[in-house]
Amino acid sequence: MSNETIPLRKDVPAEYKWDLTQLYKDESEWESDLNRIPELTAQFTAFKGRLGESSSVLLQALKADDRLSLLLEKVYHYASLMNEADQSESANQERYNRVMMAYTQMSSQCSFFTPELLAIDDEKINAWCDLPEFADYRISIQKALHAKPHILSEKEERILALQSESGQTASNAFSLLNDVDMNFGTVTVDGKEKPLTHSTWSNFLENQDRSIRQEAYTKFYDVFEKHANTLAALYSGSVNNDIFHARARGYKSSLDSALYGDKVPESVYHNLIDTVHKNLPDLHRYYKLRKKVLGVEELRHWDVYAPLVKSVKSHVTYEESVEICRNAMAVLGKEYTDTLCGGLLGGWCDRFENKGKHSGAFSSGCFEGYPYILLNYDEDTLRDVYTMAHEGGHSMHSWYSVRNNPFSCYEYTIFEAEVASTFNEELVFQHLLKNAKDDEMKKYLLAMRASDILATLHRQTMFAEFELKCHESVENGIPLSTDSIRGIYRGLLEQYFGPEMVFEKSSDMEGLRIPHFYNAFYVYKYATGISAALALAKRVTQGGDQEREDYFKFLKSGGSRYPIEALRVAGVDMESSEPVQAALDTFRDLVDQLEKLL
Repeated sequence: MSNETIPLRKDVPAEYKWDLTQLYKDESEWESDLNRIPELTAQFTAFKGRLGESSSVLLQALKADDRLSLLLEKVYHYASLMNEADQSESANQERYNRVMMAYTQMSSQCSFFTPELLAIDDEKINAWCDLPEFADYRISIQKALHAKPHILSEKEERILALQSESGQTASNAFSLLNDVDMNFGTVTVDGKEKPLTHSTWSNFLENQDRSIRQEAYTKFYDVFEKHANTLAALYSGSVNNDIFHARARGYKSSLDSALYGDKVPESVYHNLIDTVHKNLPDLHRYYKLRKKVLGVEELRHWDVYAPLVKSVKSHVTYEESVEICRNAMAVLGKEYTDTLCGGLLGGWCDRFENKGKHSGAFSSGCFEGYPYILLNYDEDTLRDVYTMAHEGGHSMHSWYSVRNNPFSCYEYTIFEAEVASTFNEELVFQHLLKNAKDDEMKKYLLAMRASDILATLHRQTMFAEFELKCHESVENGIPLSTDSIRGIYRGLLEQYFGPEMVFEKSSDMEGLRIPHFYNAFYVYKYATGISAALALAKRVTQGGDQEREDYFKFLKSGGSRYPIEALRVAGVDMESSEPVQAALDTFRDLVDQLEKLL
């Protein structure tokens, strides 16, 4: 699909869109379910004050909660996907907002449940959990008990539930500003004006013509620069909201709050940053090599994505990309590849960019319907093949989880999710390298893989460190401002990129344009994820049936285990710094090969 013009949503062929009829056949069905939420809420709240009466009463309440949560998840999922496909359509915004209002109202009415559940005597509730009829709920109850030290009274929980909608204001405003309101203009390529968007941005930054890279970079960040104070205020508001919730619930810090639910020790976060810091000389060596290969007197920020192997161009159609995924993932078996590829060519995926569509890519599955994938696929960007594999990994993780767990514990954590996705990326790299048609393509793939590992491991760790510094600043009594946020980010840019890089005045605006920062302490999971994924990909491809089965045990475990435990089942220990160091060793080896070849 051409990037010459960005089509309106209504002009995108149906076969290129995801099939949401798996959720609702038409709008009236969705409307009907939305209107059922108060009824199911009333059925659930009828158990208020009764949870501790007997095991049968609690069991009935849990089943009522399932019915309500299943319906709400489905209603929300449909509205969210419609909105992500075209945020400029007011009907989509209205539908999404109606669901959020219904969710907030439901949450406030149901806020009694967790405090009342946790008020039941531990000995009694543990005895009930041992009963056969509680098999589907045993894990979710145990996880609720883990959260007990930070659950507030019913009245306090109701207040926090009522605040949830307004707490999303900063994130929602950033999304609309970033994805809808900002206009980046055009970039001149071969005498033609091409639109500069979030999707085409990466394509321009990979152009071999340096003047095109500079023009795209400058125009892109000039727009963000004009909104610097607004963006800083929005991010500061998001950080303050995180800290409010952490303090309200009695956590030591916002980091403690983010990690506690998954039982991830804070040492995992700090070990990641420390291990990457120790290996920064290899990253600096990579940028020195980049400067030399590109033949520039000064390495500028718009040079960091330019291909190191200039002679290789790629054009991979969407259908060809699907077949690459099929062949690359053959080691996982026919069920896996047939299911994934059937979904990518069927109704799982929204393939190409349209006006108002959410930038980037994501996988979003629920207990019913498909494990949907949003892409902005560009046939001239080989990295989009990796993106397809990445999001496909998420969706297959969801597919296996739904089929092997009850609703109450089918959802796996983001910590685990980034393993399944980057695992697939590594398989694609191995497949493409093995089948490279010549040495130039091999060099190209090695260079791109080094860049991808850098983007997922080093860059996400830098992002994680930025988030930590911003939150710690406020927690230590130093409020965030436009200048302080930019100063923190510029310091990290200089530390991570090293002495070869020359930054622009606007370079630190990058820290104010990352959507993931509105979901605090999320991005570190990309870095830990690729570390685990590289170890597991090596284990599966070099192992046999047992190693593959261990990996499927991980995919099937869903939310039935805490993430550190689930990864141990697969064969990797993330409490150790060894997987991170091994991933950094892989990057170092790639740099060694590139220095010899280039």
